[in-house]
Amino acid sequence: MTFSRIAVACLLLAGSFPLYTYAQNTTDSHKNLKALDPSLMDASADPCVNFYQYACGGWAKQNPIPADESSYGRGTELDDQNQLVLKSILEKAAAAGSGRTPNEQKIGDYYATCVDTAAINQAGMKPLQPVLERIAALKSKSELPEITAWMDSIGIGTFFEFSSDQDFKDATQQIAEFDQAGLGLPEKGYYDRTDEKSVKLRQQYKEHVANTFVLLGETKEQAAKDADTVLKIETELASHSLSNVDRRDPKALYHKMTLASFDSSAPGFAFTTYLRARNAPDVSSLNVVVPGFFTGLNQVLASTDIDDLKTYLRWAAIRETPSTTLPQALDVESFNFYGKILEGQPEQQPRWKRCARATDRALGEALGQVYVEQRFSPKDKQRTLELTHDIEAAMGSDIDQLAWMSPETKTRAKEKLHDVANKIGYPDKWRDYSTLTVERGDAFGNAQRAATFEEKRQINKIGKPVDRGEWGMTPPTVNAYYNPQMNDINFPAGILQPPYFDPRQDDAVNYGDAGGVIGHELTHGFDDEGRQFDGSGNLKEWWTPEDEKKFTERADCVVKEYDGFVAVDDLHVNGKLTLGENIADLGGLKLAFLAYLDRAQKAGVDVTKKGDAGYGNLTPQQQFFVAYGQGWCQNNRPEDLRLRVQVDPHSPEEFRVNGVVVNLPEFQKAFACKTGQPMAPPNRCAIW
Repeated sequence: MTFSRIAVACLLLAGSFPLYTYAQNTTDSHKNLKALDPSLMDASADPCVNFYQYACGGWAKQNPIPADESSYGRGTELDDQNQLVLKSILEKAAAAGSGRTPNEQKIGDYYATCVDTAAINQAGMKPLQPVLERIAALKSKSELPEITAWMDSIGIGTFFEFSSDQDFKDATQQIAEFDQAGLGLPEKGYYDRTDEKSVKLRQQYKEHVANTFVLLGETKEQAAKDADTVLKIETELASHSLSNVDRRDPKALYHKMTLASFDSSAPGFAFTTYLRARNAPDVSSLNVVVPGFFTGLNQVLASTDIDDLKTYLRWAAIRETPSTTLPQALDVESFNFYGKILEGQPEQQPRWKRCARATDRALGEALGQVYVEQRFSPKDKQRTLELTHDIEAAMGSDIDQLAWMSPETKTRAKEKLHDVANKIGYPDKWRDYSTLTVERGDAFGNAQRAATFEEKRQINKIGKPVDRGEWGMTPPTVNAYYNPQMNDINFPAGILQPPYFDPRQDDAVNYGDAGGVIGHELTHGFDDEGRQFDGSGNLKEWWTPEDEKKFTERADCVVKEYDGFVAVDDLHVNGKLTLGENIADLGGLKLAFLAYLDRAQKAGVDVTKKGDAGYGNLTPQQQFFVAYGQGWCQNNRPEDLRLRVQVDPHSPEEFRVNGVVVNLPEFQKAFACKTGQPMAPPNRCAIW
């Protein structure tokens, strides 16, 4: 899927569900998940000392990380349940024969072909051979625009990324956009850090690249030389790229210019020729996200000989091809680095899971339509909408009482809040896959055609009005997001079930868990990035200078707090990288609690009265916080934590709980914590 160049703010971790998943050992079983389960708590822990341990200590003991996972948490539990549902849908579609609908044929044959490893192994490298042969036939650098355009069009990314996006200054229109890309390691810092672990990881990456070239038929000596070439080119590209922290500033990502001006800024690569070869619509102006990257790319192309560029393109062809379509040896080699070394995952995942995910990525709304029919009713949608309206009302009241914000900015903030669009469950209009051909038995071709379909769909948006009904996640996804350019909050059906939304349990539980999810996404519209966009989705100054200064001072408090958390070994949480998510966690839970208090008052509920054993004898306000905490129960491998701390804008789960409640006086009151205890510090960070 393609999101805005702005990091669309998601609730859960990008790494919660492995990208490199490859094995045969997971037991297919359903769990009875609950939003609040007292058996998952650690009653021996003091909630005022370590609330995360108190809420999740029992869960952590009961749920060691499976061998085929790099981490395991409540989101993984739910995702496993969803995968079983998708497996049933896909196996039925695969076996249904000639009586299937067009979409059933597509999802069924895509999945059936993906799980047929014998056929994929038998085909070997033959499906990829046309790509490799075209690279080998490259005679001069002047041919680079045509070949990279062709590779990009079939989903094989090369030196940069080209797509469409909403114009930052006119959110009603889609424009062309060029952005940095081309790296095999997670982000630029992996290429220049000099600590022992980083140096070792680069060596392991180089060995992985060399091993891959050997599997393509090269001698070990040539493969080692080519791996050096790849690392050299990627290191140079990384040096001209923005870091993931720098990319958090929307103003740093908007540089609108004419095509002629852009083309002349990098004379070593004819972008006009590239666009023609991509069959892009007429482009008069475009956004160059990182101009310095393309200046640097021009230098790299000028200083690198054609044979080395061909080596890089061969590596890109393998790196960007889904490993589910490649022979087992290449598939396993990819896992050995990206799964085992980078994420610490000991074993591969079941093939069926990998193929269910691959089908969801390729045909998400065709598969999602069937999923929704089975798992998400109109009643579920209405319940979620009511909860969302309560959280939005709480935010309106919260804005009114902010002592640090001027009346002028408050008025504009409430205008933006009023304009937020709520998308719940699934799109109002399903995507049309009629032009996508899926052939049983052609795994590589199916993946390539699906990538071509999506690339073409994105590029065809250029010059057209924005479709505000479009979704960036598929319905079965266990996640949620806010898009600042759309000014919408999006909750796929996949997350709107236990343990995140549980209609069997009381309001206190659902406001603490599902309400926290909703409040989190809503607050993203007013975090350090989202606040820079107005209610229509335009990058626009709508704050007074004094209010902006006060916001920044409060945000700096959050940065310093999270900078102090040690995630693993010698690595601290990056407070600047995680700022938006931390603000959303803190503001979102506060809003959810305010909304719950209002609901409880209307229902005549005494929030200080202890409940029954089914709720751990907790008061309703304590139930609220424990439900929130249990939504983040997770065990992580140290390798996975190291990766996340360096690339992920979300803090580790422990700090998404303890780092939030320490800033809420409502929590201190609910558990009668004494000021000065770890969860009740005398000084707090507060924005919303």
